[in-house]
Amino acid sequence: MEEELPVVLVHRRPSATFVIPLKARLQAHFRVLDPCDSADDSHTFLARHGRSVRALLCASLAPLPADTLELLPSLELVVISTAGIDHVDLRFCRRRGITVTNASAALAEDAADHAVALLIDVLRRITAADRFVRAGSWPVKGEYPLGSKLRGKRVGIVGLGTIGSGIVKRLAALGCIISYTSRSKKPTVPFAYIGNVVELASNSDALIVCCPLTQGTHHIISEEVMRALGKGGVVVNVGRGALIDEERMVELLVRGELGGAGLDVFENEPDVPKELLELDHVILTPHSAVTTPESFRAVEDLIVDNFIAFFSNKPLLSVVQL
Repeated sequence: MEEELPVVLVHRRPSATFVIPLKARLQAHFRVLDPCDSADDSHTFLARHGRSVRALLCASLAPLPADTLELLPSLELVVISTAGIDHVDLRFCRRRGITVTNASAALAEDAADHAVALLIDVLRRITAADRFVRAGSWPVKGEYPLGSKLRGKRVGIVGLGTIGSGIVKRLAALGCIISYTSRSKKPTVPFAYIGNVVELASNSDALIVCCPLTQGTHHIISEEVMRALGKGGVVVNVGRGALIDEERMVELLVRGELGGAGLDVFENEPDVPKELLELDHVILTPHSAVTTPESFRAVEDLIVDNFIAFFSNKPLLSVVQL
């Protein structure tokens, strides 16, 4: 008798069609349940099929609240397809003993590259200089204003997880002076740990924000932190928009009380504060730090490997500390 395949439940928005190729890969190893393929609404589907489900794929940023998780009493594993985890009720998972993995291990390299690129762009005014040339201003206005050197800059990292570690590796090689804050001091990390974010800012020329968004980190980059960073300071965000008090940041940038910003994420995406669009010392990208074909393939590999590991009773990859 042929052995029955283990079941994986796909939790996604109907518009998340990019999951379809991944489902095909999963179906080589598992029986895949997807409410979007059913005529039933999601709640009815889960009430009918969810009681025995042990493993779930949370695709893209589909919210996974407690009332959905309640319909899955046998659930042991949630595999998230993004680095961000704020769309999943982690408190419920912790209380129920549900293991959560995310995609940070697969996305870290591209996120780190993008963060460093944003910092260099702000400091050296690359994008603004490109606009200056394209507008025909060089022959008319003469020399473009000076940028700022990266080497020797004091860079504070807010969140030394997988992505933050990749950023540190790159910036240390470029001659920056690194310090960091994180949930706890990393005993094997040779850089200065500063537990207070305001103190970290006051000892930095730039802050790079790459920690998870939780209740505890919401607006972790407050007005006080940005004022401590100072008029010449730069803030880069490749985490989540709500890690920064965006309204206060905009005010400080417009008034020249913050030196610059490189932003890949925003509080109310896809809406971006219109004031930022006019500022040459602000670089904006559309939440695209990790959107490369290579990273998408790596995410698929990580997801499949995690489900195989789970059903084989082997160690999981990229486990989230709850």
